[in-house]
Amino acid sequence: MVDKAKKTKKDDKTVGQLMIDAAFKVATDGKLQAMMLFVDSLDDIEQLGELDYKGKFNIILVTRSEELSEKLQEYTSKVVLLSPVKMTRSGQMKMAVMISFSKNYLKAADRFIVLNGLADGSLDTLMVVEVGREYEMFQTVDQGPLTEHIRRAVFERVLNLALELAAQGREGKPIGAIFVVGDTANVSHNIRQMIMNPFKGHPVDKCNILDDSMKETVKEFSTIDGAFIIKGKGTIVSAGTYLLPRLVEEELPQGLGARHAAAAAITAATKSVAITISESTGTVRIWRQGKLITEIEKAKH
Repeated sequence: MVDKAKKTKKDDKTVGQLMIDAAFKVATDGKLQAMMLFVDSLDDIEQLGELDYKGKFNIILVTRSEELSEKLQEYTSKVVLLSPVKMTRSGQMKMAVMISFSKNYLKAADRFIVLNGLADGSLDTLMVVEVGREYEMFQTVDQGPLTEHIRRAVFERVLNLALELAAQGREGKPIGAIFVVGDTANVSHNIRQMIMNPFKGHPVDKCNILDDSMKETVKEFSTIDGAFIIKGKGTIVSAGTYLLPRLVEEELPQGLGARHAAAAAITAATKSVAITISESTGTVRIWRQGKLITEIEKAKH
């Protein structure tokens, strides 16, 4: 752990400042497309004012603080707000990159540098990522924009909800769940309602995933077997829904069961995106076009 107050002899700079300088040099000399900076790991937030946000590469600022995210807008519009749910450092980075893709801050085949560290204000990691070679980061990158027909806010809200459910479970018990988002017109031809649909008959404006009052409702119904079906604009169509598409021919990663097979199948048959929670491990996975895009592991307590 780096002492926040500790200075280096060179130019009286902190280790964090030297790491930022090094990251800028690597990004510039290496002709990278972006730099991703986890702001919660800065030893001094005022350092942000010294960065060149209109330079040769994009600077993406990442935080878990909603209050801080608003302040970061003063520096750049390329801000990523992560869920406050406890995640592994790898999970945080995957989450940040996924949201950056959904916001078009990053594109497939981009090379970018990541500056990360401890949440108490200590940068300690500098890593160059080339999407397409980092298998652990993204299982597949040869796809179009993730949310071309899905509102970014909807995708992020569902992903954050999935992460919360994975971390907290329900009433102290782990749960498994699947959310299918977008292309509901075609999804509707590949489903069957397992139970009486709890969202049927309610006003559309009262069943939107973006409504904060819906969070507890979704968590409550997450204990029901079956999937949530959600429109690209956020309206929850149903819960407790059985997915019926034909299974995809591509073999799933070892250890994944029926829930993940259903997610792969429904996204292969439609233009939807599926997010699954593994009941046994708490891992959150994202699926599109029949393929696993990425997975975010639950942090160990």
